[in-house]
Amino acid sequence: MQYLILVTFVWAFSFSFIGEVLSGQVDSYFAVLIRVLLASLIFLPFTKFRGIQRKLKLKIMLIGTVQIGLMYIFLYKSFLYLSVPEVLLFTIFTPIYVTLLYDGLKGQFKPLYLISTGLAVFGAYIIRYHNISEGFITGFLLVQGASICFALGQSAYKKVMESNKEIRQRDIFGYFHFGALFVSIVSFLLFSNLEKVSPSLTQWGVLIWLGVIASGLGYFLWNKGACLVDSGVLAIMNNALIPAGLVINLIIWEKSSNYILLFLGSLVMVLSLYLHYYFMKLYDKNKVS
Repeated sequence: MQYLILVTFVWAFSFSFIGEVLSGQVDSYFAVLIRVLLASLIFLPFTKFRGIQRKLKLKIMLIGTVQIGLMYIFLYKSFLYLSVPEVLLFTIFTPIYVTLLYDGLKGQFKPLYLISTGLAVFGAYIIRYHNISEGFITGFLLVQGASICFALGQSAYKKVMESNKEIRQRDIFGYFHFGALFVSIVSFLLFSNLEKVSPSLTQWGVLIWLGVIASGLGYFLWNKGACLVDSGVLAIMNNALIPAGLVINLIIWEKSSNYILLFLGSLVMVLSLYLHYYFMKLYDKNKVS
């Protein structure tokens, strides 16, 4: 779980960097392409091209295509309609997507997990309870598209690696970024605005940080951490990004926030994690079918 906590801290900066520094100023398809390209280059030296089954390579590439390739496109577009806090708010449904998709991939359904993850969703909602700005429907749908892609990708990766435990993850994780790179290149060629592909020095710095740290190392550690916890913990940790991201947005960009709601919402999310562990023990003891 330490991997998930570390990456949560790193990703807490990503939302603000995208929303405050890149959105509306740098073409979103260009930003996604640069971010994924840098991440691909980071893992290229570690990628094992021989001795890995072609079927496994294709699976990992497909997962990367969905989890970050398509997800980034939805996410970056959402910042054109929503503020950083609103984007964070609309990710509250990710835990439910993670739980349902992962259990669905395994042909299982654990209804009690919906209680703990639902409580996490409620905690995240408490944090950003306010009137939503105009254009929220389009932004909301874009964030849900991003959340579903993110949830499906990490759930599928966890499922695939559970069947290939003998494979070192760093040997194949390059394929994850290669898959995302393919869809990023196609999207850039088809939809980019060439008038917004000249980032400033600060924006280049943000793109490099997002590509090397947030994407390159971040997704490797996140997906590796996802393989070490059960689906319920993974679902809840997805929502830990919300209070973390709001705190960063508040401190660095001095955005207004309700401290009482932030504290109460975070407290509810911690409670959901303890509740989940209780449900997990029940399932482990086969007391609940």
